[in-house]
Amino acid sequence: MAAHRRLLLCLLLLAPTLSTTVLAASGDGGGGQARKTYIFRVNHRAKPTVFPTHAHWYSSAAFASPASAGADPLQPLHVYDTVFHGFSASLTASRADDLRRHPAILAAFEDQVRQLHTTRSPQFMGLRARLGLWSLADYGSDVIVGVLDTGVWPERRSLSDRNLPPVPTRWRGGCDAGPAFPASCCNRKLVGARFFSQGHAAHYGATAASSNGSAEYMSPRDADGHGTHTATTAAGSVAYDASMEGYASGVAKGVAPKARVAAYKVCWKGAGCLDSDILAGFDRAVADGVDVISVSIGGGNGAVSPFYIDPIAIGSYGAVSRGVFVATSAGNEGPAPMSVTNLAPWVATVGAGTIDRSFPAEIVLGDGRRLSGVSLYSGKPLANNTMLSLYYPGRSGGLSASLCMENSIDPSLVAGKIVICDRGSSPRVAKGVVVKDAGGAAMVLANGEANGEGLIGDAHVLPACSVGESEGDALKAYAANTTNPTATIVFRGTVIGVKPAPLVASFSARGPNGLVPEILKPDFIAPGVNILAAWTGATGPTGLESDPRRTEFNILSGTSMACPHASGAAALLRSAHPGWSPAAIRSALMTTAIVTDNRAGAVADEAEAGRAATPFDYGAGHVALGRALDPGLVYDAGDEEYVAFMCAIGYEANAIEVVTHRPVACPTSAAGRKSSGSDLNYPSISVVLYGGSNQSRTVIRTATNVGAEADATYRARVEMSNGGVVVAVKPEKLVFSPTVQKQSFAVTVAAASAPAGAAPVYGHVVWSDGRGHDVRSPIVVTWLQPM
Repeated sequence: MAAHRRLLLCLLLLAPTLSTTVLAASGDGGGGQARKTYIFRVNHRAKPTVFPTHAHWYSSAAFASPASAGADPLQPLHVYDTVFHGFSASLTASRADDLRRHPAILAAFEDQVRQLHTTRSPQFMGLRARLGLWSLADYGSDVIVGVLDTGVWPERRSLSDRNLPPVPTRWRGGCDAGPAFPASCCNRKLVGARFFSQGHAAHYGATAASSNGSAEYMSPRDADGHGTHTATTAAGSVAYDASMEGYASGVAKGVAPKARVAAYKVCWKGAGCLDSDILAGFDRAVADGVDVISVSIGGGNGAVSPFYIDPIAIGSYGAVSRGVFVATSAGNEGPAPMSVTNLAPWVATVGAGTIDRSFPAEIVLGDGRRLSGVSLYSGKPLANNTMLSLYYPGRSGGLSASLCMENSIDPSLVAGKIVICDRGSSPRVAKGVVVKDAGGAAMVLANGEANGEGLIGDAHVLPACSVGESEGDALKAYAANTTNPTATIVFRGTVIGVKPAPLVASFSARGPNGLVPEILKPDFIAPGVNILAAWTGATGPTGLESDPRRTEFNILSGTSMACPHASGAAALLRSAHPGWSPAAIRSALMTTAIVTDNRAGAVADEAEAGRAATPFDYGAGHVALGRALDPGLVYDAGDEEYVAFMCAIGYEANAIEVVTHRPVACPTSAAGRKSSGSDLNYPSISVVLYGGSNQSRTVIRTATNVGAEADATYRARVEMSNGGVVVAVKPEKLVFSPTVQKQSFAVTVAAASAPAGAAPVYGHVVWSDGRGHDVRSPIVVTWLQPM
C-alpha cells in the first residue's frame, strides 16, 4: 500500500505541471558581459585550516588573486570534492586569467557542451532466465547503477520496486525534490534522483528552458526520454505486455533487472550537457555510493583533448579509482574512421551492434519490384494494393528539397504522393513532418553514402520507411526513368531470428584512437539498434514537439543504447564477483567477446555490404555475457598502471595530478627500453610501428587467474591476417597455482616492412586451458611515418 500511495502522490503532483513547468535557474546569463563558465582544478591540500570547507575557501576574499583584489567574491556554480577537487564559476575572461595565476590552481578549462549519443537484447547477449549469470548474480539486486543523463520518469513499470528487497544499507544517496518530482517518487528500485543545472543556466541564461524552447522540469523528471530509456535498458524491472505501439511486443527488462537505479540529470532537453554539470554528476554519484556509472554522452572536445582537460575522463578516473565501473558510449559518427570518443583507458568505451530482431517494411514498385526497408510506423497503413504516385523533390528542387528541409517542398508537387527524402541535415522523423504538412501521403527515407546500408526504425508520423543506399538509388532511378512512377509501402511488423546478427551498426563510431593509438577503442560492441525500453510521458516517440502521441516504451538506436547494456552487464558481474576491480570486469567483457555472427561467419559491417568488420569497428567483439561470468584470466589495472601509462604518453606530472587528484612521480623506464602507451596492462594490444624496415615492438601483459581451478595451465595461440607481421609470445605457456595467481608474458610484433599502403594488420592472441576457457585479445598493428 505504501508503494501505491507514493506513486499516487507522484502522479497527482505531476498532473498540473506536465506542460507548464519550465527550467528556471539562477545566473545572469551574461547580462551583456563577456562571461563564460570555467572549471578550475584546485590543490585541495592548500586550503588554510581557518576555513571549515573548501566551498568557504573558494568564496572568500582570501582566495582571490592579487590582480582581483577588490572584486566580488567568487560564486561557484559547483564545488567538487570527490572525483575532482575544485569548482566551476561563470566569469569574465580577465577574471579567469587572474585565477589561473593563483598558486593553488592546477588547471582551468572552459565549460563545453556535449551531446547525448542517441526487449530482446539481454537474451541476445547470452542471458537466460534462472540460469548462468542472471541466476548467480540474483539479477544484480545488490548493485546500484548511476545513470548520468536527462533524468527519469519514475512512474514507469520498468522502475517498479515490486518484490525488491530493502535498499542496500551502504547507500548514501537521496532524492532531490522539485516541480513534478516529490521525494516520494523514489522507491526501492529508483533509489536516488538528483539534478544539476547550474552549468546549463550559466551557459544558456536564467530563463532558458532549453536551446529549442521546449518544456523542461527543474527537477530530476525526464522531459526528453533519453535518460529513462538508458536507465531502464541497464536495470529496468520486468514489465509484461510491453511494446512500442505493437512493435517488439513481449516482456521488457533491463540487463540487470533487479539492480537499483540512481538517476543524475546532467543533460537538458534540446540543450545538451555541460561539462561542469557532468563533473558534478560524477562527483555526487560516487559520494552517494553507486557501483556502476553509465554515461551515454560524448562530443565536445573529449574526442581529441588530453585527458587532463576532459571532464569525462577526469570524473571517470575519480570513480574508477574508488572501485566504480564506468561505461561510456563510443559515439554515433560512424562509419567514419577515427570517430570514436571517450578514449580514456580506465573507462569501457562501447560501440553498437544489431540484434536478431527487425521491423521490416517493403516498397512495392509499379513495375513489380520489391525494395526492403525498416519502419516503426504504427498508424493507419496505406490502403491495400493502392499504388500512389512517387516523387523525388531532389530532381528539380535542389539540395534543400532533396533533404525535405522545412519549407523546401512545393505542396502542389507532393500532394497525395509518396515522397522520397534523402537522409541528413535534419532529424529523420522531422522530414516526415515536412512531407505530411505539405500534403504528402507517405515518405521513403533514403540513405546516402555517409550511412550506407545501415537502417534505423523510426516511429514516423505518416506512413514511412527507411531504405539503404543501394535500395534508395534504385528507387530514385525508377522515379526518374519512369513516365508514371508509382509505389506503395507494406509494413511487416516485428521479425525475430534475423540473420546475420550481430552487425556493427553503421553509425557506431570507429577507431583508430585519435588521441592515443596504442589503446584500441572502442573496447567492444553491445546491442544498440532498435532497442525497446521505457520512455518519458512528456513527449511522443519521435521526440518532436508536434507529436501528440504518448507511449510507455520507445524503440531507439545509438551507442547511447549500447552503453547501458554494458553498464547492466557490469552490474551483474559486480554482483557475481564483488572483489573484481573495474578493469577486471572490463577485461572479462572484452576477452570473452565474440567475433562471429549467428551464421558462424565473421561479424560484418552494416555500413558496407559484404565487408568483414575489424577491431577498429568492434574492438574485442560483441559482448557475450554467458561467457563473461567465467573468463578464466583477466588483465587487471589500477592507479599505478594508469599513472605509468600517462607518463609513457608524455604527460607531465602536474598534468597527471589534475586527473589523479594526488601528486605523482613518473617511473623510470627499464634500461634499454622506452616505455609506451602499449605497455598498459590492457585486454587488447595495439602496436604502432614507424616507417622503415625491420621494425619491432614488444609489449608486456600480466594475466590473473580468476577461474574456479587455482591450478591451471594456459597455452598461447596467435593468428594474424596477411600483412607480413610476425607475432611471438614468450613464454608460450602460463602455469598458475594457489600461490602463483599472476603471470606475465611478452608479445613481440615484428615486420620486415610496412604492407602495401601501410594498411593495418589484425589478429589475436588466445590463451586456452583446454577446459573451455579461451582468453582472446585482439592485436592491431598500424604504421606511422616517423616525425
